[in-house]
Amino acid sequence: MSKYIAAIDQGTTSTRCILFNRQGQIVSVGQKEHEQIYPQPGWVEHNPDEIWQNTLEVIAQARIKASALVTDIAAVGITNQRETSVIWNRHTGKPYYNALVWQDTRTGDLVAKMAETGGQDRFRAQTGLPLATYFSSLKIKWLLENVAGLHEDAEKGEAIFGNMDTFLIWHLTGGIKGGVHVTDVTNASRTQLMNLKTLDWDTDLLTAFDIPRSLLPAIRSSSEVYGHIASEVLPGVPIAGDLGDQQAALVGQTCYEPGQAKNTYGTGCFLLMNTGTELRASTHGLLSTVAYQFGNQPVHYAFEGSVAIAGALVQWLRDNLGIIQNSAEVETLANGVADNGGAYIVPAFSGLYAPYWKADARGIIAGLTRYVNKGHIARAVLEATAYQTLDVVRAMEKDAGVALQSLRVDGGMVSNQLLMQFQADMLDVPVVCPAVAETTALGAAYAAGLAVGYWSNLDDLRQNWGIAQTWQPNMPSNQRDGYYKNWKKAVERSFAWEE
Repeated sequence: MSKYIAAIDQGTTSTRCILFNRQGQIVSVGQKEHEQIYPQPGWVEHNPDEIWQNTLEVIAQARIKASALVTDIAAVGITNQRETSVIWNRHTGKPYYNALVWQDTRTGDLVAKMAETGGQDRFRAQTGLPLATYFSSLKIKWLLENVAGLHEDAEKGEAIFGNMDTFLIWHLTGGIKGGVHVTDVTNASRTQLMNLKTLDWDTDLLTAFDIPRSLLPAIRSSSEVYGHIASEVLPGVPIAGDLGDQQAALVGQTCYEPGQAKNTYGTGCFLLMNTGTELRASTHGLLSTVAYQFGNQPVHYAFEGSVAIAGALVQWLRDNLGIIQNSAEVETLANGVADNGGAYIVPAFSGLYAPYWKADARGIIAGLTRYVNKGHIARAVLEATAYQTLDVVRAMEKDAGVALQSLRVDGGMVSNQLLMQFQADMLDVPVVCPAVAETTALGAAYAAGLAVGYWSNLDDLRQNWGIAQTWQPNMPSNQRDGYYKNWKKAVERSFAWEE
């Protein structure tokens, strides 16, 4: 009997392969970062070929560390940075252009043009999403309009589109020699081209965005066998799970009941609440999206609050300003001061996402005095993530009609004790971190494992979930209210910066 499930976690800054055992514990990890490409202000790209090569490398790393044979791997699950869009040639396997990353804002003019008819919520009824630079639809449209010869190739069926899950599945299952061109319902729901009710590409949406249907992958469930790996890294092993990264974290956190929510603190910050098999519309700036679908079971939906910049703000402090040498130093520096000294940072580097949806916002530092030092700035960097999460939680509570009782958290930033305590203080509810913090990869593993019978049912997965740490709120309400009032003032100052 196979010992492990492998999860490929293709993220914004790196690609990882993690092997999990039946208890949902990490056996080994392979990881490699890829280049972040910034050709112009607001443009963010990745080299898809680099990511593909890194994927092969990290699979090999994880296998070597665990001394795992091919027969030890029952299946592979894939999770990916969502919305990041690439178009490649089905005959050569070569991308026509770099992948446009979810953070990329070059489609701002297209957002405004499309919103002239029907406004920003023109397609929200079908897709649950507002018009924004965030989603794949306008990225595809930009590529078709700006890459020479691409539209013609797309019309002829020679060009094919995918988010990074689709790109990797196609390559892993043979590429130009019969690669499988598929995605799952969670990733499809983030393209702004899938109808949330029919779970299929919507003809009216394709017409509105001028995107040929032949470009798009087949939409499948999140947990089924899509094909088998043709590459020598894991020959013959089935690829059986596919989830966008935030939905994968929801699955990894075992949030299978309506009302259960998780927040992932990564490059961005993403709070998802399971709303069950009923599609619900948000009236407070959240997204309605697909949570997951296991095989032939009914699809589950979710509310999502998306924050563009969280951990990326710490990277900015390190890489652009040089205030810290590595990301872990931000906590040490922030702990050197008692509070933020009156300074607030609104990291609207690519506009503001939920619940504001202000594409014209830009980042600001407010409340500066001569008293403020780099320790206060470091603290304001961490606090910005907690404030943005609080904004999303308040909107979610209004949409769901229930108050949050606790928040399950995961992602790289949960190791930051100062941030997690401040988050509990601002939310005024306990913040809970699971024993296995790599819940995104774990969710992809769970989806793949369920498809091949490695795990029997959801109860098997629930039994794996355990608590590593809980942060209890410990801040007077008047202090909390004062902090939040100043944050809201700072947010308003960031609006309408771009003409």
